[in-house]
Amino acid sequence: MRTILYIVLFFHSVFHLLGFLKAFDLVKLDQLTTFISRKKGVMWLVASVLFFVTIILMVLTLKIWIVVSVAAIIVSQFLIFTTWHDSKNGTFINVLFLMFVISGWGKLNFKEKYTNEVEAAMKETEGFIHSNLEESDLSNLPEPVRKYIIYAGCLGKPKVYNFKINFDGKIRKNNESEWMPFSSEQYNFLGNSTRLFFMNATMMKLPVAGFHCFKNGDAFMDIRLLSLFKVQYQSGREMDIAETVTFFNDMCCMAPATLIDKRIEWKYSEGDSVFAKFTNNGITIEAVLVFNKVGELTNFISDDRFATADAGQMRKIPWSTPLKNYKSVDGFKLATDAETIYAYPDSELVYGTFQLKGIKYNSNRMER
Repeated sequence: MRTILYIVLFFHSVFHLLGFLKAFDLVKLDQLTTFISRKKGVMWLVASVLFFVTIILMVLTLKIWIVVSVAAIIVSQFLIFTTWHDSKNGTFINVLFLMFVISGWGKLNFKEKYTNEVEAAMKETEGFIHSNLEESDLSNLPEPVRKYIIYAGCLGKPKVYNFKINFDGKIRKNNESEWMPFSSEQYNFLGNSTRLFFMNATMMKLPVAGFHCFKNGDAFMDIRLLSLFKVQYQSGREMDIAETVTFFNDMCCMAPATLIDKRIEWKYSEGDSVFAKFTNNGITIEAVLVFNKVGELTNFISDDRFATADAGQMRKIPWSTPLKNYKSVDGFKLATDAETIYAYPDSELVYGTFQLKGIKYNSNRMER
């Protein structure tokens, strides 16, 4: 998509260059019948350069591309109005590009909120001193949990105080909805109980961005079309509880070394299933962790996560995240494929699939 945009903008830049060449009689262009003065010719050159510079800035992902692109569109459209008969078709490109610029501006501003939260959480953990995970740290854990941590390759490596995850996947609202492809980035911080999740998705060919923010028990979810228009926003007690479940789920599925956390109460085991309580900032949730004989965590099940039910009301629906395809990722054996499932009374809804693309533990700065 971006490549196509760059090509279109390149030819749009060349088109403006032709106005400059005609004004200074450097080429003969019978297609351009309108007289262009040399003063206007310089303006055509300026527009051409602005569009070309915009392409370079976009490739380099420098935020100033938005300012330069707006200047290019303004100059371009003024010139098109002065030569309307010959160049009116350029308006279509300018309008489409303006829509892209507005979306890009919205995305930068919206994601800036996520970025600021991550950087603030990073500062809170500056200078954190961590030791390696030893056998003695696992002594009070149920055997399946201890076996899982060892299987994942956490023993003898630094204890985890934060982690960054990248996913690709797809989500949907219900069984009748079309799947929306997405990519996501998130940071989890253990000490200050923070989970910051940012998602870019596509809905009906239009970009959608989502920001989930969980800070020590307080949570909200903000979903925006074109990163500008809110299509869904949720906060409140139900959201706080639901995101507490998600926070604990991340610990179990993506950071096995964190399962020594003192906020976890391991209630009891039945075969390869372990029942756990997790308490944070006055919120207590429960979950069942299911393991296989090898030592892999194969499912996480909780009855404490809220979802939209009848008449749009929020109520607790059994929620699970089956895991599979364990592979070596950054030196750890982790599940690389997962689903998110709500078990409604009448049917089961698989509303999300996740493929792990990367993970990093104990970052000391936000990666851009």
